[in-house]
Amino acid sequence: MTERSKIKVLLIDNHPLVLDGLKAVLETFDHIEVAGTAGLAQTGLDIARQIQPQVVLMDINMPKLSGIDAIELFRSELPQTRVVMLSMHDSREYISSSVMRGAAGYVLKDVSTEEIVAAIETVADGGTYFSSGVFDALMGERAEEGSDPLTPRERDTLGLIVAGRSNREIAEVLGISAATAETHRKNLKKKLGIATTAGLIRYALDHGIASKIGANSHLPTSG
Repeated sequence: MTERSKIKVLLIDNHPLVLDGLKAVLETFDHIEVAGTAGLAQTGLDIARQIQPQVVLMDINMPKLSGIDAIELFRSELPQTRVVMLSMHDSREYISSSVMRGAAGYVLKDVSTEEIVAAIETVADGGTYFSSGVFDALMGERAEEGSDPLTPRERDTLGLIVAGRSNREIAEVLGISAATAETHRKNLKKKLGIATTAGLIRYALDHGIASKIGANSHLPTSG
């Protein structure tokens, strides 16, 4: 992130202790501004309309309107705002549902403060972020062998796409050219009949595909 502006963040969690603690910790970072907090998703949406945050950190299990259901409302009304789910749940169902609704990231509540900050920085720069525990959950629930048509290299490429890597960064990790990385990305979309990067991420989550070499990436997506 550049030093000229702070990342404006909105926190939404129905547990006051979690909300206050997270706010206090994040405010110790000079480049992050906690511009608002809310105990309900609907209240958070009302606040977001006023303050226009760059990033929303939101819990899943909340009364009246769940965090997952609220994602679509944020994406519809505030498309420039990126939503990161902050949850204690590491099930593939929750993770996949969040991404399908439009979340830019999914972070478990037991991660370090540094990882939460990395998630905020990443999605603010246009990338996606899934914490280490999320990757472990996905790897532990891989689809049965033969259930998808991808080659090992295509699976590695897709895992890196899920991690938010650009074509250049994928090329560096896999030891190929950026042009070849772009070709792999296009071939993935063609083979799977998927038009967007978000669609590729949904496919990866639905099939338990994640790459350990792409885990914990906090680099922006540009490819």
